[in-house]
Amino acid sequence: MARHLLKMLVRCLLPGAACALLSGAAGAVPGAQVEVTLSTRDDGVVLDVTCLVAASPAEVWAVVTDYEHAASFIANLEKSSVLERSANRMLVSQKGKMGFGPFSVNVETVTEVRLTHLEGMRSRLIRGSMKRHESTTRLIPENGGTRIVYHAVSVPDVWIPPVIGPAIIRHEAQTRFEQLLVEILRRKAHADASR
Repeated sequence: MARHLLKMLVRCLLPGAACALLSGAAGAVPGAQVEVTLSTRDDGVVLDVTCLVAASPAEVWAVVTDYEHAASFIANLEKSSVLERSANRMLVSQKGKMGFGPFSVNVETVTEVRLTHLEGMRSRLIRGSMKRHESTTRLIPENGGTRIVYHAVSVPDVWIPPVIGPAIIRHEAQTRFEQLLVEILRRKAHADASR
């Protein structure tokens, strides 16, 4: 029963783009705050995430578009590859696990990502375990850093239980963005030390 419940919850959140990405435990990121809001509608989930990171848009862009190496910094992401690539479009395939301990499930998706260099991206699910998933990610220069603004609308193919479902989805999103910020700051520190 618990595995079935988690499977239903996981199906409603597998973002494309930067955040198609991640699962697992991560601590809070020093100097960065991830704000997550989530609401449910009759047929789906609306997720909004915003965070400010002390890195340039170019430094953020390098990480959020690095699908080839995403499995090295995203917990529980087993495989991530670019199937097709052009100047402003990628077709991304990802495989991983979501959940915790024995309550993990395997997830596979193929997502189309439309890119606007250093500004953001739009993603849509081509195939996977949802009826529909669309997201936008914007990178906004702010206070010497970059604000990441993510918005997603997902329509799962299963019912999401009230209270516990949104709480788990919110926690997953928080954790995923924290992992993304950790990698951005790690690469920035390495680049700064090499100068």
